[in-house]
Amino acid sequence: MISQSRGLAFFVFGLYVYLHFIIMNAITFFKYQGTGNDFIMVDDRRAIFDPEDHALIAHLCHRKFGIGADGLILIRNHEAADFEMIYYNSDGHLTSLCGNGSRCAVKFSNQLGIVRDRCKFMTSEGILHSRIEGDLVYVKMPDVDDIEKRKDHYFLYTGSPHHVCFVRDVERHDVFREGRKIRFGAPYFKEGSNVNFVQQYNRSEIFVRTYERGVENETLSCGTGVTAAALVLAMEGATSPVKVKTLGGELHISFEKKDGHFKNIFLSGPAVKVFEGKYLRTPEN
Repeated sequence: MISQSRGLAFFVFGLYVYLHFIIMNAITFFKYQGTGNDFIMVDDRRAIFDPEDHALIAHLCHRKFGIGADGLILIRNHEAADFEMIYYNSDGHLTSLCGNGSRCAVKFSNQLGIVRDRCKFMTSEGILHSRIEGDLVYVKMPDVDDIEKRKDHYFLYTGSPHHVCFVRDVERHDVFREGRKIRFGAPYFKEGSNVNFVQQYNRSEIFVRTYERGVENETLSCGTGVTAAALVLAMEGATSPVKVKTLGGELHISFEKKDGHFKNIFLSGPAVKVFEGKYLRTPEN
């Protein structure tokens, strides 16, 4: 009888330790999407999330074994801005600026009560400014001073590197196969570039599909990618604003152009909360 009682006590204690571990290590998260480009958002103003745990971030972004997302964003305090956005691709690693992620970060911070309808926030490209108007979030993107016109495509940097080429029928284009080939090929190789395939509908309207490095797949929308495509269209004679169709919805790019240089570039579109929850970590994951 005593032996059974001790066994039960050890079992209860072990169960308590196990459940305590799970509860204490639970990650509160929010899922947001901007025209289908989806992100795991974590309010990390207490700076308790390990930014070097790349395996965990990749696991959380995995669509079969985790929450599932194109990337993960930490929101942290910053002394010179309303907040700091730290962005990871779904491979678990820090990367360059994410346009749709920026819009979602602003909307998330607004819903957390950190900001109101206007804000400035720190990114990998320095401080950016944003405003919220109804259901739309506007982010002022970095200025673009150099657009390279190559043999059959353009290359430019809109906070992230982008290869932009025009195709006749983007809906039928094999974005994954062609995008992956270009992303890993010359002159980009391991460092890579995002690859955008663009179909022009009229003078100021395009359809863009993007293969994203770090995600290593096509995403439903890419904010820095549609920005790059719109500016390339402007090099071909388009005027501001440019309406952009993506698989995940519609975005708009406005800008000022002078002598091939672009400033006051705004990416605008919806940013929507999908759901929230707690990810319960166990010793196995």
